[in-house]
Formats: sequence, structure tokens, C-alpha cells
Amino acid sequence: MNKHAFLEVEYPIIQAPMAGVQDSTLALAVSAAGALGSLPCAMLSNDALKQELDVLKSHTDNPININFFCHTPPTPNKDAENNWHKALQPFFSECGIDPNDIPDGPSREPFSHDIADILEAFKPTIISFHFGLPAKDLLQRVKGWSTKIISSATTIEEALWLEANGADGIIAQGLEAGGHRGMFLSKDLNTQMGTFALLPQIVKRVNVPVIAAGGIADEHGVASALKLGASAVQIGTAYLLCNESNVTPLHRTALKSDTAHQTAITNVFSGRPARGIINRIISELGPISTQTPEFPLALTAISALRNKAEAQGSSDFSPLWSGQNISGCKEISATELTKQLASGVKRI
Repeated sequence: MNKHAFLEVEYPIIQAPMAGVQDSTLALAVSAAGALGSLPCAMLSNDALKQELDVLKSHTDNPININFFCHTPPTPNKDAENNWHKALQPFFSECGIDPNDIPDGPSREPFSHDIADILEAFKPTIISFHFGLPAKDLLQRVKGWSTKIISSATTIEEALWLEANGADGIIAQGLEAGGHRGMFLSKDLNTQMGTFALLPQIVKRVNVPVIAAGGIADEHGVASALKLGASAVQIGTAYLLCNESNVTPLHRTALKSDTAHQTAITNVFSGRPARGIINRIISELGPISTQTPEFPLALTAISALRNKAEAQGSSDFSPLWSGQNISGCKEISATELTKQLASGVKRI
């Protein structure tokens, strides 16, 4: 097998890490086809991370991308929390929820030395980051394992910053991409560009491999991105309906609906901009709300609403993450889908 020089896999395709809708099963299925599977770890406890790494190690010798967030955890602000609860009060009342009884929701932990302690025995080939890069001492520790570092850039400025601060590769995340924007130098959504506008401009300005992400859903998109100078592509939404995905039945139904193409960038689920299928909470409170607390503090209250609604068969308050291009979603094995996507590589 001729391995792609940078990713060390056969095909220059990365399955996007998608926290909350996948685990190692999807990563392994993609890896089996010769592409780079990814494991999202921002929502995993240390014990869960160890278990998932053990699963990967016992099932494949192929590289797997291990993904983390590297945001700065905010200081809880009671006034901000009260304002957020006030905005959500009509929904709380409707669902019979007392905000004082809401338990802690899912956390989003940034990369840390404690996590690096767990990873050290595993020494991943590639680690990807969202929201910039970790502190320099932590980054150098990881690089000391000969691990390659990639991170998302949503602007040319972010790409230049990542290269200057030690990234070995840059994911050019276009506006079409589903899930959280990787933006970290600015909160201004007007700075965001589509993939095929952003990609060639970043390729022109940096000297490290650039990975195209956002709106790429089939072999034609793969070929187009590579022709524009991408060293590889990262694909997420197309994998959401695959057999190995963990999307909920409600999320799956939304992805297959006639309105799946109606997406928006919203901050109402976490406090950070992210693209998902428009539902009730986005329509009535967003897409962008000034009342959300800092990421990820908005999650706790929204999770309470989500859990109550989903138990009643409603996705009114669920984050239905999806990119703009759902045309590539197929209910087949991720291994088979990856092989189909890889045919675009052969067109170059």
C-alpha cells in the first residue's frame, strides 16, 4: 500500500471527529478502508478515553486521528447563567422543568497534561485540535512523541497563526461545515468564508499541508478540493447516516427529512457558533443569541430541555449537527462510503 506522505494512510481522506455522534467504531470502519479515522475526545472522561484508546490499539495498527478541544474554560458567572435561564424560562415552563433542579450537563474539557499522561503510552500519529492550539509546553510535549499536529482555521489569519505556532497541517474549515466552527482569533461571523474560497487562499499563504473541510460529500468534491491544492480532505456530514454512526433516531430522521438542507450557524446549544439543522430552539431563540453564557456553559440548561423533549419523541431542543451538503449521506458501512469517496482521489 502506498501511504499518503503526511497522513500515513492510503487515501488523503480524514473522517471528521464528531463528538456526541460517534465513537471508535466509526473511526475503525474508516481506517479499514485506507483513510484516516478520527476519535473525538472532548466529551470523554479520562476512563472513557483510556477505554477507547485500548479499543483502537487492539483493533488496528493504522494511524487514527485523536481530536481535542483547546478552549480556555470560562469562569462560571451567576448573572450570565440567570440571564440564560430567563431566556429559556418559557421552554422550562412548557416542559415542567425547574431550573434549580438541573444537574450538571456534559462537559467539554480542553486538552491538558492529565490527558497527555493517558496519551503518552498510545503516542498517536496525529492529534487534531479545535479552537486553536494548546499551550506551548503541552504542544512540545506531544510533538516529542513524533506526533503530527493539525488544527482548524476558518480564516487566513488563523491559518498563519497556526503555522507560526507549531501546527504541522491546517484544516481549512469552510462555512459549509457542520458542527462547531473552529474560529478562535475572532468572534465575528462575517470573517467566515466558504470552503472553495478559503482553501486556495490558505494554500497560497502557508508552507504546511492544508486539509479542505466543509461541503465535501462525494468523490467529485474530493477531486475538486485536491485540484485546488488541498493535500487532503476532511469529511463529516456524509458519515452521519453510516451504520457505525451513533446519531440518535431523531437526528437520523432529521438528516433524512426534506428540510435537512435548511441549516444555520447557531450558538444556542453551547455558546459557540456551530452549524446544525434548523429546529424550534434555533428558530425561536437564535440562530445567534446574545444571552448564551460562554462556551460550554450554555450546555447544561439546553441538555435538560433536550432530554425532556427527546423522551417525548421531539427534537425541538436537540443539536442536529449537519453541514450544508447532506447529499452524500448514505445508510451504508463507513468502510464502503470511504471507498466511494476515495474514487475521487483516483481522478486526479
